[in-house]
Amino acid sequence: MIPPENVLPLVGVILLGALTPGPDFVVLTRRALASGRRAGLICATGMGSGIFVWVVAVGGGLAALLAASAIAFTVVKLAGAAYLLFLGVRAWLSSLGRGAGTLTADSASGVQAGARSFREGALCNLLNPKVAVFYLALLPQFVAVGGGPLPTLELALLATTTVTSWYLLVALIVASVRRVLQSPRVRRVLDATVGTVLIGLGLRIATT
Repeated sequence: MIPPENVLPLVGVILLGALTPGPDFVVLTRRALASGRRAGLICATGMGSGIFVWVVAVGGGLAALLAASAIAFTVVKLAGAAYLLFLGVRAWLSSLGRGAGTLTADSASGVQAGARSFREGALCNLLNPKVAVFYLALLPQFVAVGGGPLPTLELALLATTTVTSWYLLVALIVASVRRVLQSPRVRRVLDATVGTVLIGLGLRIATT
């Protein structure tokens, strides 16, 4: 069991990691702007599920194998970079009024849009091996080695709750200003900007 005195410092470290701008923040912002509050909240939940999987993987030793294997790490890293490039290109197509990535199509797709929002959030997180490295470094600081699966599950739930809560707040804030950005011209500029950022992040991840 995680000692009670470690809970607040642990939450602080996890929240600090979530506050650091990265692919998750950009993808979530674009999803909330493109499809509204519901889609943004679902995307945030998908990101939280990715955190849960990574922490459990860290506790089970899978993440350690990933970090130790240059080939495995590179494969996951390149897959994540390719996914960000895909999202970036789709955002750019949306800014040009082409493809399935347009804001109107996203808003009108109902259950399918919800599933896509969750998938975007989960994949963006799961295909980022740096998340595994972060929790691989964090886990031993707060969970005793050989303590069994319960501390890992506690950490997974704590990390998931902390990160998801932050991203839910981000989604709500972004969705609240969405109406101000309804002009087609503004939306095209935003999509082009977000697409450029995503492509830049993808290229950076692939080359570092």
